[in-house]
Amino acid sequence: MSFGDPNNPYGQQQPPAPQGQPGYGYPNQAPQGVPPQGGYAYPQQAPQGQPGYGYPNQAYPAGPGGYPGMPMQMPGVLKTARVLLFIIAAIQLIVGAFALLGAAFISSADSGSSYGSSNSGQVAAGVIALIAVIAIAFAVWAIVLGVKFGKGGNATRITTIVYSVLFLLSSLANFANTGSNGTGPALAGGVIGLAIGVVILVAAVNKDSVAWFNRPRY
Repeated sequence: MSFGDPNNPYGQQQPPAPQGQPGYGYPNQAPQGVPPQGGYAYPQQAPQGQPGYGYPNQAYPAGPGGYPGMPMQMPGVLKTARVLLFIIAAIQLIVGAFALLGAAFISSADSGSSYGSSNSGQVAAGVIALIAVIAIAFAVWAIVLGVKFGKGGNATRITTIVYSVLFLLSSLANFANTGSNGTGPALAGGVIGLAIGVVILVAAVNKDSVAWFNRPRY
């Protein structure tokens, strides 16, 4: 087959390219999804779920009984202790208010007697008033501790231990005052007081509670 004069540079023809071979005719089409060489194409979007630019995902350390990456939850024993603190505070406020009223009544009755005021009456009124003030102070202390359980640190936990120890000592003092001839309600109150004090103390020294009070704050 002749392809023209070999001495004529303008008349020389190239043989047809074999079918399927590159270099002749139209340029080969690029595979789908790959931009052609020297052309314009939109960049491919990054697949979803792959890490890219932006703010890093915030994660919280796992709390007691929780999973990694989840916010810490207050332990159940601390929630129970908080409820008990609020109940104790309510009872102590009621007792303190009635004790103050009783001390005021004794003091006024002793002062208005026809025989004049007696030292014993004033002393009794003073002792009752002192007990009322202590009860109200403990009630306020219990309320503050219960409120601080949510955001308080290790100092709150240590203060709770001190409160529970003093509460246990006061409950034991009730047993000592009743003696062997103590009435049923007094003994029952002492037993309940001891149980409540033990629960609060255990809640303050529990390992989950320690982790809760020592958790990082963001």
